[in-house]
Amino acid sequence: MRKIVCLATSPWYPIPTRKQQVMSRIPDAEILYFDPSITYIAPIKDKAAQPGLTNYKKAGVHPQENITVYALPPVLPFFYKFRWVNKLNQQKIARFVREKMREHGFEDAVLWVYSPVTADLVDLVPHKALVYDCVDRHSAYGGLMEPALVDAMELELAGKADHVFATADALAERLRAAQPKTDMIPNGANFERFVQASQPQPLPEDLRGIPHPVFGFVGALQSCIEYEYLEAAAKARPDWSFVLIGKEKPGVDLSALHAMPNVHFLGLKPNEQLPQYLAYFDACLNLFAKSDLSKDVSPLKFYEYLATGRPIVSTKQPDQILQYAPLIEIADSPEEFISACEKSRSDTTPERIAARIEAGRACSWDSRVAQMCGILEGQGIL
Repeated sequence: MRKIVCLATSPWYPIPTRKQQVMSRIPDAEILYFDPSITYIAPIKDKAAQPGLTNYKKAGVHPQENITVYALPPVLPFFYKFRWVNKLNQQKIARFVREKMREHGFEDAVLWVYSPVTADLVDLVPHKALVYDCVDRHSAYGGLMEPALVDAMELELAGKADHVFATADALAERLRAAQPKTDMIPNGANFERFVQASQPQPLPEDLRGIPHPVFGFVGALQSCIEYEYLEAAAKARPDWSFVLIGKEKPGVDLSALHAMPNVHFLGLKPNEQLPQYLAYFDACLNLFAKSDLSKDVSPLKFYEYLATGRPIVSTKQPDQILQYAPLIEIADSPEEFISACEKSRSDTTPERIAARIEAGRACSWDSRVAQMCGILEGQGIL
């Protein structure tokens, strides 16, 4: 059986992202999945991070029979600003990973990583092959980082890798300079789950009483979202309802939207319940604001929206959505957004719904992971 050690940038629970979707679909594999470290000061900004200081001491959990999940130990802050800090952190993490590999009898494992910081770890963990899966332009996140350092570590990591995947063309093009064996594989959708929203679903209790038309957003409520469009539409059309499903990120000011009676914040929902909510939406909203980060995002939520068959209203970001322009409404200003929402209300013919569903089927995670595994098998990595 294949042995894979995955150093992820998203914890396994509660929100499934590319990392979980890929790892859960690799056939004939035993996988050690490591949730990312938090920093010692993280609980100062977000008290919910407090358990992360000790979770790494707990026994692994098994979301699937072939997957064991561990939390990495906490680390020093400022590792994206000072290379020497990152090297100290990665030495600590490498010791922990080697210990768990020994416990599980992992030899000749494939090391599968997601962050530029692991450039200082990969030489410290035994592996038969190294895969780097690049899901974002990490240096564009902002905050306490030195972008040039992050970019340099990422190119160094790509050069050490046996194969690189990237979720967007621009990301792949940049990484090919360091590793010619780079393939662009976008994110995907759990098609079987989200196509359920194309059929009648039980109405969730917290949607009762919210009048149609309902324009809904699902995803993290973070700084890269175009909230200005939402505010303008909610103000101009008080007879429309806007539903936001997702966790509010610290430091994002949503007070203006909270004050609007036709904007409804429903919080984070279990992924398996989302089709019930999406089935009630008159249109799904993909609202990335213009930025270097959002330009090269591979929009997981967008592919899930396609699978539902529901109308979609989107900003022009990220670049990948433009290939689906014939199937959706695209807005580049608050005024265009209001107009696009209005147009989407009649975008419900059976032919249009079926076309979106088929586009979503083509973007399924099963299809994406089969493509990745085929490439790695062809090179003898898997």
